[in-house]
Amino acid sequence: MMKNVMDCSMIVVIVNKGFSDEVMNVARANGAAGGTILSGKGTGGEKAKKFFSISLTEEKEVVLILVKEELRAEIMRAVAGAFGLDSPGKGIVFSLPVEETIGLNFVPFKD
Repeated sequence: MMKNVMDCSMIVVIVNKGFSDEVMNVARANGAAGGTILSGKGTGGEKAKKFFSISLTEEKEVVLILVKEELRAEIMRAVAGAFGLDSPGKGIVFSLPVEETIGLNFVPFKD
């Protein structure tokens, strides 16, 4: 099995259904190679709705984007600027560190 230690992050974007392709367009324009889109549904309840001022029971799309750490902040700012909570997409953007991958030969990370 191929094991890779990488300096990368996973950007997670949660948006209202129908906005994931546009999210990927913005991410690609800022250096991302691609992503994975999952369907989801918020389950936060009434307190979460009031706290975030968004409806969490709507159908959502979760976009997972693996990027070099050096591109993370720029991509996150661009996506949040276009699809943040004040936009029709009602997006939430955050990132998680990725320490290593197994079985992933991700060409854009090769120098």
